[in-house]
Amino acid sequence: MATSLVELRVLDGANLYFSRAAIKLTLDVSAIADAPAPAAKAYGQAIGLGATRPGRIGSGFRQRFAIRVVGHVVRRIAREAGIGRIGVRVRPESDVRRLVVAFPWAHEGRARALGAAIVEVLDAFGADDLSELIHTVGERVRDEPPGNPPPTLRPKVPVVAVTGTNGKTTTSRMIAHIGRAAGLHVGWSSTDGVYFDGDLVKYGDFSGPSGAGQVLSQPGIQLAVTETARGGILRRGIGVAYNDVSVVTNVSADHLGLGGIDTVDQLAEVKAVITQITRPRGWCVVNGDDPRTFAMRLGSPAKCWVFSRDPDSPSIRSVLDEGGRATTVLDGFVTVLDQSRDPEPLLKVVDVPMTLSGLSHYNVENTLAAASAALGLGLPRAAVIEGLSTFAPNENNPGRMNMYSLRDFTVVIDLAHNEAGLEALLEIMNGVRPDGGRLMLALGSPGDRADDMVATLGAMGARATDRIAIGHKSDYLRGRPPEELEAVFREGAASVGVDDVPAFPTELAAAQALVAEARAGDVVAVMSLQDRASLDGWLRSEGASVDTPETLKSKVERAQH
Repeated sequence: MATSLVELRVLDGANLYFSRAAIKLTLDVSAIADAPAPAAKAYGQAIGLGATRPGRIGSGFRQRFAIRVVGHVVRRIAREAGIGRIGVRVRPESDVRRLVVAFPWAHEGRARALGAAIVEVLDAFGADDLSELIHTVGERVRDEPPGNPPPTLRPKVPVVAVTGTNGKTTTSRMIAHIGRAAGLHVGWSSTDGVYFDGDLVKYGDFSGPSGAGQVLSQPGIQLAVTETARGGILRRGIGVAYNDVSVVTNVSADHLGLGGIDTVDQLAEVKAVITQITRPRGWCVVNGDDPRTFAMRLGSPAKCWVFSRDPDSPSIRSVLDEGGRATTVLDGFVTVLDQSRDPEPLLKVVDVPMTLSGLSHYNVENTLAAASAALGLGLPRAAVIEGLSTFAPNENNPGRMNMYSLRDFTVVIDLAHNEAGLEALLEIMNGVRPDGGRLMLALGSPGDRADDMVATLGAMGARATDRIAIGHKSDYLRGRPPEELEAVFREGAASVGVDDVPAFPTELAAAQALVAEARAGDVVAVMSLQDRASLDGWLRSEGASVDTPETLKSKVERAQH
C-alpha cells in the first residue's frame, strides 16, 4: 500500500507554523479524499472524531474533513504518548489531496517517531480497531529515546533580521556599514556570502539558518545582521531564537509556485515570521507603503518603526498614534518622526550615494529602512549619517545598481531578479539617459521561475527599451533547457510587438553584444546574477570607470535638462 507521507521536514527554528522548532509533514490524503462518504465517516468515528459530514469525494469540503481527521490523529497519539497538550497546525494545499501538518518539537528523536506514528495511523485507513493501533503507536513514541534538542541559537549580541522580496541585501549591507561606522565589529550574512568587518569569510548563499550560525560564530562579533530569505524559512526555519530588530522591505510576486507558496499573501505570511520573534523591547521596521508588510506589525511583540517616502502617509499617522516611530523624507531630508518630539533631520536624500541623487525610489526606501533599524538598535545618530553618506554602490554593494561610464555611455549591473526589480532598474536607466540616448537591456532569469513571470519580464523589457537580448544564467537554469526560457521570454516580447530578441549563453556575452552596439548617450543594463565579477573585470579592461556619486549626480542632472 502506498504511504501517505510525501515529506517529513525538521524545522530547526521559527517557521511558518510556529515561533519555535517544528516538524512539518506533507501528506497525501488521497485515501480519505477519494473514499466513499460512508467509509470516510466510519474512519472519522473509528479514531474518535464523533459526528462528521465528510462531503463529496475530492471536494474542498472533503479536504476540510481530512484536516479535522489529521489534527485529531496527532492529538490522540500525543495523548497516548504522554505528551499532553500539543500545538498542531494543519493546512490545506492547492491540491485537495495534499495537506501539511506541523507540530513543535523539543527532542528530535521522539518528534520524528511521532511523525512516523501519524503516518502509520493514516495509512491504516479502513483497517479494524484503529483505537488499538493509536494506543500501540503512542506507546512506541513514549518509549523512543528523546534525541537532541533543537540547534536554535540564542544570540548574545544584538541581531537585525532583514527580509523582503526586493532590497534585503542592500538594506542589510547598509545596516552593517552603519554598524561599522559606529565602531562595532559586525558580521552579516546574505545571498552572496558571510562577511565579517567587510571581509568575505565564506562565499555562497547564506540567507538561511546556516548563515546566522556562521555570522554568530565569528570571534569578537558585536552586531549580527542576517538576511533572511523565503527559502531558508520554509526549508529549515530561522536559525536564531529571537532578534532585536526585524526589517521587512516589501512583498511582491517572486518564487511563487515553489514550496507550497502560490500567492503573494502566502509569501507575506512566510516573511512575517522574523517579525514574530522580535523581542518586545525591540523594533519591528516595516514599509508603510506596502499593505502586506505594514500589517505585520500587528503580529509582532515589538514596537513598530514604520518607513515611507510620504510624510503624510496614513501608515505614519497610525504608527505615531500607537506610540511608535517613523522615518520619512521631509523637505528633502531623511527625517525621524516621533509624536513626543520635533522632527529630527539626519541628512539630505541626495547626499546618500545609494539613492543615485534621489532618483532610485527603491533605494530611498532601503535608506529609510536601514536608518530606522540602526536607530532602533541604539546606534548613534552621527554613525547613521556617516554610514549612509559613505555607502557607495559599487564598492559596498556589488551587483546592486552598479554604474559605469564607458566611451560616453552608461552601463548598469543589477540583480533585478523579478518584476519589481526590473521596474526599479528601468527607473534608473531612464533617470540617467540624456536626450537621444537609447536603452539597451540584457534580460535573464533563473530556470525555476514561473512562465508567466518570465513572459512578463520579457514584455516589460521589450516595451520599455530600444533593444533587448537574453543573457542566460547558466549556473542557475536548475535543469531547465535554455531554449525553453528563450521561448517564454520571446513570447512576452512578442506580446508588445518586439520580435527580434537574440539569446546568448551567458550574461557577459549578452552584455558584450549590446556594448558593441552602444553609442554616446546610450544606457546598457544587465540583469546579473552570476557574472557580476567577470562583467566588472571586462568593463574595466575596456576602459570603463566606476561612477562616483558626483558623476551620478551630473548624469541625473544632465538627463533632467
